[in-house]
Amino acid sequence: MGAFFSYMLLGLSLAAPIGPINAAQLDKGIKNGFLHAWFLGIGATSVDALYMLVVYFGSVHFLSSDFMKTFLFSFGCFVLIYTGIEGLMSTGKITQHRNAKGDSVLKCFFSGFLISLTNPLTILFWLGIYGSVLAKTANTYETEQLILYSCAIFTGILCWDIAMAALASTFRRYLAATFLTAVSVISGLSLIGFGIYFGWQAVQQFII
Repeated sequence: MGAFFSYMLLGLSLAAPIGPINAAQLDKGIKNGFLHAWFLGIGATSVDALYMLVVYFGSVHFLSSDFMKTFLFSFGCFVLIYTGIEGLMSTGKITQHRNAKGDSVLKCFFSGFLISLTNPLTILFWLGIYGSVLAKTANTYETEQLILYSCAIFTGILCWDIAMAALASTFRRYLAATFLTAVSVISGLSLIGFGIYFGWQAVQQFII
C-alpha cells in the first residue's frame, strides 16, 4: 500500500508544475466554474492515459521522431496562441460569466485534449519519467503490480486536476472581479507565451 501511495504522489508531482493545462484550467474555472475546469483537465488526462499506453507498449520511437516533434510543436503553437487570445478577449466578461453558462463542458474537454495532445513536452515527459519508472518496476514487479502502480500515477494526476478545478472555482466564487480579471489575463498571456515557445521550438527543428 505504501508503494501505491508513493506512485500516486509521483503522479501528483508530475502534474503540479505550472504549464499550459494549469493556466487553461485557471482561466476556465474563473470564467465558467468547477465543472468546466475539471472537464478541461479530464481532456488533458485522457491524453496522459494515451501516452502511458504508447510508452507501455513501446511505440515511443514514432512519437519521438523529428517529423512528429516538429508537427506537434507547430500545431501546439497555434492551439495555445489561439486559446490564449480567446481567453484575453473574454476577460472583460468575467462578471457576466458568473451568472452565465459560458463554454460547454464538451468544448472544454476537447480544448484540454488538444492542448495536451499537441504538447511535445508531454511526450518527452512520459517517455522520460514513465519510461524510466516502467523500466525499473518491470524488473521488480509482476504485470499486475505494474498496472496497479501505473493506475496510481494516473490517480495522482486526476487528484491534481480536481484540486486545480476546485481552486479556480473558489477564486471565481469569493474573489473580486478585478482580481479575477488579472488572473485571467495572466493565464491568457501564459498560454500565448507557451505557444510562442512551442513555435520557436518548431523553428529550431527546421534549423537543425
